[in-house]
Amino acid sequence: MIEDIKQEARGRMQKSIEAFKVELSKIRTGRAHPSLLNHVTVDYYGSEVPIGQAANIAVEDARTLAVTPWDKSMVATIEKAIMTSDLGLNPSTAGTVIRVPMPPLTEERRKELVKVVRELAENARVAVRNIRRDGNNDLKSLAKDKDISEDDEHKGQDLVQQVTNESTDEIENLLQDKEKELMEI
Repeated sequence: MIEDIKQEARGRMQKSIEAFKVELSKIRTGRAHPSLLNHVTVDYYGSEVPIGQAANIAVEDARTLAVTPWDKSMVATIEKAIMTSDLGLNPSTAGTVIRVPMPPLTEERRKELVKVVRELAENARVAVRNIRRDGNNDLKSLAKDKDISEDDEHKGQDLVQQVTNESTDEIENLLQDKEKELMEI
């Protein structure tokens, strides 16, 4: 029973860390990466679809993305979708290829992004602590129902705390890596 609670907590904490990684990947560092456009949607013959379903997105060089629509008539629509997205990008079209240059980040913008990243990390830590609390509550209810002894409850809480520490350390490492990446010029 204790091992089940520990494994469930570990699984849920891992999902929180994965969600944190997804959020980090959305934060732009000035380097071109196809995932930057993942949340941009395009009106593709009457239905909103992710840009990846309407075009091929490739990295042309360190600061430029090349977007090639599957359907040549969609060039203007895709260009407009990128322009109106919240990314602040200014694409330019050359025939059927849309080039999206990544503007360099200013020092002020870098510091703002670091604050955002720290806030995301704190949210991930809070989620992990909530999962720890849930695991400890499960252990307490098992002890209260006399399904496990008090010693087993304490051992279980130590195991859950150990998993929590591993998860918060991983979040901290991801945060430091992203901060370093953001402050790199």
